[in-house]
Amino acid sequence: QVQLAESGGGLVQPGGSLRLSCAASGSIFSIETMGWYRQVPGKQRELVANVTRWDTPQYADSVKGRFKLTRPYATNTVSLQMNSLKPEDTAVYYCNAQDIYQIAGDRHLEVWGQGTLVTVSS
Repeated sequence: QVQLAESGGGLVQPGGSLRLSCAASGSIFSIETMGWYRQVPGKQRELVANVTRWDTPQYADSVKGRFKLTRPYATNTVSLQMNSLKPEDTAVYYCNAQDIYQIAGDRHLEVWGQGTLVTVSS
C-alpha cells in the first residue's frame, strides 16, 4: 500500500508564495518519477512539474520561472516551491509518483496523493 502524503496547500494573495511537500511511504525500494499535477473543476488535470530520478525537472510553460521542484538525491520526497502566484494557479494540486517499486518486488505504475487545495485570491 504505497501512499503519498501531501502538505502545504492554503490561501495566499496574488504575488505570494507557498511550498508544497510530498512524501511517499510503503516499504519503497525506488520511485522513477515524482512530481505535481493540478486540476480545476471542469478542466483536465495538467502537469505542473516533475522529475525522473534526480535529473533536471521539467515544468509546464505556465509556471516556468515561478515554480521550483526539488527532489533531494536518493529520496522518495518532492517539494514544489511556488512563487509569484497568480489567481489562475488556483487548483487542487496532486502529488504523483510513477514506476514505483516496493522492497518486496511489487511494482505500481502510478500512485496519486489525495490532493491539496491552493487558492490564490485577494
